Amino acid sequence: MATERAKRPEDFARSRPNVSDVPTVDAHCPFCPGHEEMTPDAILSIPHGHGKGGWDVRVVPNKFPALVPNVDAQCIACSTRVGPYLRRDGVGEHEVVIETQAHNLDLPLLPTEHMVHVMEAYRMRYLALQQLPSTELVVIFRNHGVKAGTSLLHPHSQIVASSVVPFPVRNKLYEGQRYFDMYGRCVYCDIIAYEQKERTRVIMENEHFLAITPYASSAPYEITLLPKHHRASFGRIAQDELHDLAYELQNLLARLWRLLDDPDYNYVIDTAPEHMAHVPFYHWHLGIYPRLTTPAGFEIGSGIPINIALPEQAAAELRDTSGARLTMTEAIGKGG
Repeated sequence: MATERAKRPEDFARSRPNVSDVPTVDAHCPFCPGHEEMTPDAILSIPHGHGKGGWDVRVVPNKFPALVPNVDAQCIACSTRVGPYLRRDGVGEHEVVIETQAHNLDLPLLPTEHMVHVMEAYRMRYLALQQLPSTELVVIFRNHGVKAGTSLLHPHSQIVASSVVPFPVRNKLYEGQRYFDMYGRCVYCDIIAYEQKERTRVIMENEHFLAITPYASSAPYEITLLPKHHRASFGRIAQDELHDLAYELQNLLARLWRLLDDPDYNYVIDTAPEHMAHVPFYHWHLGIYPRLTTPAGFEIGSGIPINIALPEQAAAELRDTSGARLTMTEAIGKGG
């Protein structure tokens, strides 16, 4: 923690255009309605409610995938030696979740029931991808803003099904199991109980979820959203939990928008692989990582992040900020 480097929230620069400068439909955007032929055929389409026709959420294969479907069922994860190195094909699936028809309506501006549809799409595609023989891990994530790695302005998130469980994920699973072996309890369940008692890092909670700034936050205003009911796999989330997840995630994103002027961020659903769905030592969760600073030489060379905002102070500021659904009038008023 290096608070002497801290800026005021209003000092962080935004990279996104003002809402008032973004059209409802962009003639060149492949994700806008009427441009469906510009993307591969939909894998999943959640229609408008109340018989309005059209779609609320659409899931399509990524035209520029990080991983490609397996072509050799006998060798999903085969490695070959190249001198001292190992080489393996990038096998998997890569999908895009188009979250809304509106080019200019980001998640804090959507009706809550529409946000529920986004979460339902996540769960449906997660469960479907886990059935593929090549899938070992499904990663659901959202990049918001240039600093977070987004390339298209239209609101969307992504899902990648990987044929390997990479080391950082394996390490978290290992540490969870090590804690369980020592104390006989899930470390995340213990974190929830402790944070509910301490309250200093709690931002908000509802029946099923608790949102905190982590004790050892790696980034300013980092947020962890934890389900109160122990589940190792996101795929096992219940319908009533799905609604609370949608509400709380949208609420947190609205707080970040108001406090930090629509910052760039990534969010990621961190889950155990499906074959470990019932383990007692892991607990799926969602992490939100605002991109307010840039890692420099020390962070790259040491692996030690520098955080300029104490998590307790960040939590207090976020608690004091409204999480009500953002209105277009408010968004245009601040952005303009």
